[in-house]
Amino acid sequence: MPAFLDDLGFVELVVALFVIVFARAQATYWIARLAVTGLASRRWGRWLDGTAMRRGALLLNRYGPPAVTVSFLTVGLQTVLNASAGVARMRWPVYLLAMLPGCLAWALVYATIGFAVLWAVIGSVAGSPWGVVSLVLLAVTIVVGVVVVRRRRAHD
Repeated sequence: MPAFLDDLGFVELVVALFVIVFARAQATYWIARLAVTGLASRRWGRWLDGTAMRRGALLLNRYGPPAVTVSFLTVGLQTVLNASAGVARMRWPVYLLAMLPGCLAWALVYATIGFAVLWAVIGSVAGSPWGVVSLVLLAVTIVVGVVVVRRRRAHD
């Protein structure tokens, strides 16, 4: 867990995590919404035309605002669905009502088991030199895998 969160009690930790995820979700929504109106750079525009955003738009079209709420309990889909809501120009009050319970769920998960599990795994693996090597190899493998998949998709 980031050092500035270490000394907080449970309620304060949940509030801090809620504020963090709320700010991140709002920023994602508004950046995507502004990109659609042409106020963002070409870099954002290219990301918004990608495969992940098309999948996010399909989920949003199929399930509506509840897809935004549930996305906070996933890894990787949260950003895509928040951006999809912005691209789709979902009305802000509707987006806000869908986002708030998702932010609370995310904060509760990370305040209880999220960070505890992450740091327990890192601590147990990094306790030895081989554990550190394993973590580095895992990180390299993930980066190489992502690069290979992206290149294959771009090639197709």
